[in-house]
Amino acid sequence: MKIRGDIIRTYQSIHTWTGIITGLVLFIGFYAGSLTMFKPAIEQWATPTVQELLQIPAIKLDQLINEAAKQQEKVKQGFIINFDENSSPMMWYEKGGGRGLRLDDQLKHATLNEYDQLVSYQGEKNMLGSLIDQLHRTAGIVGKVGHEDLGVLILGIAAGLYFLALISGVIFLLPTLVKSLFALRQNKGASRFWLDSHNLIGVVSLPFHFIIAWTAVVFALHDPFYGGLSVVYGDKPLFERAAPGKTSYDFSSLPPMQQYIDKVAELAPNHTLHLLDFSRLDTTSPSLAIEVKANDQLMRGGYSDIIYMNPFTMEVEYSTVYNEHNSNYGPIVTSFFGLHFGNYAGNLGRWVYFIMGLLGAFLFYSGNLLWLEKRRKKQQQQSKSSKVMAALTIGVCFGSILGVVVSMLASKWLYIYSTQTNIYYLYLYYVSFFAAIGYCLWRGAARGAIHIQLCLAFACLAIVATTIAGYLLPHLELASTFQQKNYFVELIAFVFAMLFFVSAKKTKKRATQGDKHSVWAIAPDKAKQVNQAIEVNTTT
Repeated sequence: MKIRGDIIRTYQSIHTWTGIITGLVLFIGFYAGSLTMFKPAIEQWATPTVQELLQIPAIKLDQLINEAAKQQEKVKQGFIINFDENSSPMMWYEKGGGRGLRLDDQLKHATLNEYDQLVSYQGEKNMLGSLIDQLHRTAGIVGKVGHEDLGVLILGIAAGLYFLALISGVIFLLPTLVKSLFALRQNKGASRFWLDSHNLIGVVSLPFHFIIAWTAVVFALHDPFYGGLSVVYGDKPLFERAAPGKTSYDFSSLPPMQQYIDKVAELAPNHTLHLLDFSRLDTTSPSLAIEVKANDQLMRGGYSDIIYMNPFTMEVEYSTVYNEHNSNYGPIVTSFFGLHFGNYAGNLGRWVYFIMGLLGAFLFYSGNLLWLEKRRKKQQQQSKSSKVMAALTIGVCFGSILGVVVSMLASKWLYIYSTQTNIYYLYLYYVSFFAAIGYCLWRGAARGAIHIQLCLAFACLAIVATTIAGYLLPHLELASTFQQKNYFVELIAFVFAMLFFVSAKKTKKRATQGDKHSVWAIAPDKAKQVNQAIEVNTTT
């Protein structure tokens, strides 16, 4: 296929600059997004066994609720019934609660012992998975614009530019697509191999990237979009809000739990009941949020569909479970969410999205490396802008990963020494992130890449060591209920430890034995340069 050279250069320029402008924030969005595929599992992994009480048969749930309500007034305001075998059967908020990300929520867990007596435990709600999800949505950029996160808006704009990068990249690659797509030319230098890898991953995963780019724009910029529709709708509200309730209810008039279970089976026959979240029970607007799961179909939420109903009358107010009574637009909206979240194919689909997310992060990282290599000048000194861009590429990409890994490593140890675990996650992430950037700007991209990758390797191994310590020293309470059946976190940590070790070794080899004028070369110390110059002078 032949395309005019000037057209190719135009699209190549668009691809390059849209990629450079958005690459660093999208790297964070993609790798953090791959981790959010297992957000509930990560939070369960990070929570010690002492905070999860034993499940009870469904027939005893009413007794548990009544006992808790007698002893704890907070229960009459709202509570959660959990049907997950690895979670406490009943919980309620002693502090906090409701929608939104809060780091100081206090949950009280409750169950019945063998004598049907109430057993409770209060602890902080682990938010590690939610913080990783927040990182995925905002790239760690803080601040608000109205009621929306600044980082969400920036990532939405970046996703739009990323869509342009995808289109332009395919167009300028078309003339050589068939001939060079699967040609990973290792014998033509590192730059050629990186370029071939970049092109191969980008083309093979193109449908996935189109889906993510388009849906990310919709998610991030839906508020400005709805705001623009005010020109059409005028003063008429785009969405009708339900009128506030006027009827007060008594806590004792709540239906038995079995009625809710039967009602859910009727409303969502192809779903599994996950939890019942009762709230505002002491007001005239009580609510029950029901989470249901289906691993073989699209779901509106990341991990579940949701049904809202009045907990006393059991009248359904809203549901994301599709049926003939829902809006015709329901399946369309659900497809946007489900395709982005990858929740339509069970754990297999999540693993595929996990891998594709990591490969997507590699695209942005390798794209920056290719841009830097292309700008390399055949002279003794690299330009300052090239050095800064190289340092930022290494510092931002590896620093963000380091922040998450260090937070995961510290997670179980923090439960021993502190009750403010979630706050420390933030401190650990941002300290690690900015320390990595500062180190790369101070010592250069090459040294930064080597040393940070070694830090990542040791931190990943330390995660595995922490799990082993939890079993060897059970009194430390480092183990989680999730670990009793699954070791995927430790397995992935070990695999990435090996990858970072190998990558650090190869990076060091290139830095010391590669082109000495490259931005990735380690410049000899000035003292060594002076000594070498003295030796040359004395020999001559």
